[in-house]
Amino acid sequence: MASRNRKVVPYRRPPKINIGIIIFVILFIYLCLTAYSYLGRKKVRFFEVESGQMVNDTGHTGMILRTESVQTAPSTGYVNYYIRDGKRAAVGTRIYSLDETGNLKKFLDENADSAGNLSEQNLKELKNRLSSFAGGYHPVDFSRAYDSMDSIQAVLSEYTSLNMLDSLNGSLEQNGISFRQVTAPEPGVISFNVDSYEGMTPEQVTADTFDAESYKPSYIIPGSLAEAGKPVYKIIPSEDWRLVFPLTEEQQAEYEGSSSLRVFFKNDDLTIPGDYTTVTGADGAVYGVLTFHQFMVRFVSDRFVTFQIASGSEDGLKIPRSSITEKAFFTVPVSYKMTGGNSVSPGFMKEVYQDGAVTAEFVPAEIFFENEEYCYLDASGKGEFNTGDYLLKPDSEERFQVGPTDTLEGVYNINKGYAVFKQIDIIEENDEYVTVRRGTSYGLNVFDHILLNGEEGEEGQPVYQ
Repeated sequence: MASRNRKVVPYRRPPKINIGIIIFVILFIYLCLTAYSYLGRKKVRFFEVESGQMVNDTGHTGMILRTESVQTAPSTGYVNYYIRDGKRAAVGTRIYSLDETGNLKKFLDENADSAGNLSEQNLKELKNRLSSFAGGYHPVDFSRAYDSMDSIQAVLSEYTSLNMLDSLNGSLEQNGISFRQVTAPEPGVISFNVDSYEGMTPEQVTADTFDAESYKPSYIIPGSLAEAGKPVYKIIPSEDWRLVFPLTEEQQAEYEGSSSLRVFFKNDDLTIPGDYTTVTGADGAVYGVLTFHQFMVRFVSDRFVTFQIASGSEDGLKIPRSSITEKAFFTVPVSYKMTGGNSVSPGFMKEVYQDGAVTAEFVPAEIFFENEEYCYLDASGKGEFNTGDYLLKPDSEERFQVGPTDTLEGVYNINKGYAVFKQIDIIEENDEYVTVRRGTSYGLNVFDHILLNGEEGEEGQPVYQ
């Protein structure tokens, strides 16, 4: 039987479609396009509108003078305080104990583990002191770090002593440990920061007084040994305090005739008015004196403080000069404004040509500014009206042709994700900032976001913050 030639043809399977790979590729392409779009779009810098007034760029360093009564130790011994620094005490309030034998100190050291944890109030006050130091710290004034460390250490030791004495009071009696308790001779705020300037008057101030390197305050630490006749604390009985600071001839002329100045403490974000006078110091130089009648406690641990003079007479909104720009607007007489149609928004009656006939149509409009004479409308070509449009006056046959323009000074608000021009009314200005009037109908509000560079803005422009 003859052999037959057989040709074997392999069977080709149809390609399988992998849905998972297709979805992955689509997602990958989408992510790439999204990343490209995000990296390629223009980012803008913005400024958050602040409440405040104009302040002079020149900073002053002032010396705080108060009525201060330094209290000394009646005998030598170890001191343990019962009241916190900066707290007010009444007459007869227990201020500290004096341990002449050292037995109390030894007992407290041996029972240090019984002090317990600091209370939430203690921790809060320590955090506030640390925050205050961090906010006002500058490398040039590094010595303040040691002063603040001593102050915080004194407060921490005070809290510990208070907790220990309260919890171990029964044990002290059982061990026969006695100590002398000292009370306040007059009411006032207690301070453990003692220096050599208590009792100084403005007339005794000299230029050397403001030398930071020569200022050496001492903080009385609870548990330390106090010698008889040495300071252990001081009482500040009055809320009145004075701030003495050097004046240049230009500053004397600038503040001349002023009986009151508003002072801005940047580290405390505080602006308060002070009675202003001048005095001749012991070195013959002229010094400014500001007298305050409140907030003494906020500066009870300070002898020197930096501040600026608020030159503005009116509180407003502070914005950078770079954000200000100008924009042209159509000016339409106020008498043409009306409310109509299904809208409660203001608008204007516009002539419309349709099918060879002239009809009137109410068009709601965004008004950017309004005074006694004119309404200011968008003239960019993206608004409701264009040059040449006719507007009808309500209850009259008079017509007004859109065309005349005027410019307004303002900034671009970007709260809604796109740029909206807001008119501003400048009160005062310096080289970097301006203060604008608050509460205007078409203006800014506190915490609004505005373009830092107003020249980059355009009405309706999408903005990515």
